[in-house]
Amino acid sequence: MEVPTYTPASAPVPEGVVVIERASTPQDLGPKLNRTAADVVRFLMAQGEMVTATQSLTDDMIELFAAEIGAEVRLVDPGEEQEVELQRQLGVEELFADDDAGELEPRPPVITVMGHVDHGKTKLLDRIRNANVVEGEAGGITQHIGAYQAEKNDRLITFIDTPGHEAFTAMRARGAQATDIVVLVVAADDGVMPQTVEALNHAKAAHVPIVVAINKIDREESNPDRVKQQLSEQDLIPSDWGGDTEMVPVSALSGEGIDELLETLLLVADVQDPPSPPAPMAAPPAWCWKPTSTWAGAPWPPCSCSGARCGSVTRSWPAPPGAACGR
Repeated sequence: MEVPTYTPASAPVPEGVVVIERASTPQDLGPKLNRTAADVVRFLMAQGEMVTATQSLTDDMIELFAAEIGAEVRLVDPGEEQEVELQRQLGVEELFADDDAGELEPRPPVITVMGHVDHGKTKLLDRIRNANVVEGEAGGITQHIGAYQAEKNDRLITFIDTPGHEAFTAMRARGAQATDIVVLVVAADDGVMPQTVEALNHAKAAHVPIVVAINKIDREESNPDRVKQQLSEQDLIPSDWGGDTEMVPVSALSGEGIDELLETLLLVADVQDPPSPPAPMAAPPAWCWKPTSTWAGAPWPPCSCSGARCGSVTRSWPAPPGAACGR
């Protein structure tokens, strides 16, 4: 039987806000706060909570353990942690600056690139940012969401590369929700494929503008008009056919059409409402609690917390007049 390991109380905690998914287990929570699963289990058991290292924790349990060690956490729904971390890496909250008039300066548009697994979306990004991540990916498939920035006409454009394999449908859907514009990459020789329609549906569900990059036009068998016809059958009408969807022929291999694509993205971004700043992150609620006490009708010590929640780890109560604040 493996012996539990415990972290010294003096061990540092991560600086800043730590993003934690709801229903995390002690095995998930501990390492993110520089603690072990045993630390989490021991603390909660001391408060009367019989939990195991693999048991999902409630929001209250996570918040109280974080408060105990002095860490600041932000709880997000399952599946959102990667998106929040992506926003942090992009500096979304820092991409707005106040000018002298106190107005908000719009951040660079965030572009999510979607498409069929082998239609060249990653190579398209390689061409845009003059880098190559394909060789480091298993089978040439991007297995994670990466973010990159490009500059055009002295303006920054942020690109998000989403996984193209069907196994990552949920991640691609979250990528669409984090974007201002979707670039749908369709190979001019293959045309619209099932994953193309899947990505298109995610983009439509996100209610964001779609720009189509018709890739691989350098190939002899390419047929951009066939792609336009197939997309029209999906209610995506090209602008040169009287619709409102910009479709730009490009070649990730030769670089043809890349400048036109970037200019089109800036144009589409300009006609949209300027991206609004994210809502400020709310501070975690203050908890008034007495770790070892039980509620037996006796008043708790006076508390100076205004509007705080008061209670034991297992239950919460209306704040008694001035109960002692646990943090």
